[in-house]
Amino acid sequence: MDASAQGTGWKNVALALGRLIFAALFAMAVAGKVAMSGMVAQQIAAAGFPMPMVLNWLAALLEVALVLAFLSGAWFREACLVAAAYVIFLAFAFHGPSHWTDAEGLQFGAFVSHFPMAAGLLFGAVSGPGRLLAVSAGWMK
Repeated sequence: MDASAQGTGWKNVALALGRLIFAALFAMAVAGKVAMSGMVAQQIAAAGFPMPMVLNWLAALLEVALVLAFLSGAWFREACLVAAAYVIFLAFAFHGPSHWTDAEGLQFGAFVSHFPMAAGLLFGAVSGPGRLLAVSAGWMK
């Protein structure tokens, strides 16, 4: 086996693990929106958005779709791009500069923490789902 063939195996394992991590993070977000829908709706309303409970459930549906795409690998590249845009939107809408009034800097920290996630999602969009446990479906190849 040559070096390039050996490299392929670990790359596919790394991509599969990355997909599982993305799926787990968005699954936790779904669980929070389901278990604490009232609290999440209050946060949505406090950020100035209308129909907070409807938006809570729409966000949960989007996140379920992302979890399915990450677990299956189907439409993975598209899901990564949508998720990256969603994560950046969340950073600005709920933790952006207008929220940086706390002395501990928690909102700033929460804001900044969204960008490595977005970067990982963009890397995922470029890399694709890998070959392990991945359905070959999507518009971007």
